[in-house]
Amino acid sequence: MPINADYRGPADLPEVIPVFPLPGALLLPRGQMPLNIFEMRYLAMVDDALRDGHRLIGMIQPDLTHSASEDKPELFHVGCAGRITQFAESGDGRYILELTGVSRFKVVEELTVLTPYRQCKVDFFAYADDLTARKGEDEVDRKRLLEVLTDFLKVNNLKVDWNGIENAPNEALVNALAMMSPYGPPEKQAMLEAADLKTRAEILIAVTEMDLAKKRTSGDPGLQ
Repeated sequence: MPINADYRGPADLPEVIPVFPLPGALLLPRGQMPLNIFEMRYLAMVDDALRDGHRLIGMIQPDLTHSASEDKPELFHVGCAGRITQFAESGDGRYILELTGVSRFKVVEELTVLTPYRQCKVDFFAYADDLTARKGEDEVDRKRLLEVLTDFLKVNNLKVDWNGIENAPNEALVNALAMMSPYGPPEKQAMLEAADLKTRAEILIAVTEMDLAKKRTSGDPGLQ
């Protein structure tokens, strides 16, 4: 899905962005993430992102295993910036958004700010390839990915739109499956930080195979 912004390189992106810590949330370049915003601090974040014109929000997971504070947990060092591409007011004080992933980023430092939401100085240059659509998708083992997906759906008694899957380019397929996957924050973070699309697909396949093996050998319901 194209967005109405021409990001030719990391230099076109701001050095400081608001961040939205959300465990288990995985946004990837050109992926879409719906958000239901109701907390006052994040309503203010959206207002400011729209007012500033960049419309960017950094989705990032809190690193709960290394956090001393529940109110302000440590953050993982890599997140993904998304641009607000759909916006609606609910009428009851909430915002209904859709973010479209732009590029991953590394956190350089979290800033001390007066805003109720957190802000970070970030580096997009490490992920410059994210701005090139479908880069590296020819290296993805699509056949193996679909085999594992078929097994996963069968074990969990799920159905999907196979016509849509068969027509999806590799990048869209891998990233959508990764974002929708039922796995925990460590697995989601590993897929986010994958060096390239091929590696992300391999991580997704490996994690799914481990989950399937666990279910088959122990009867454990596995990751849901």
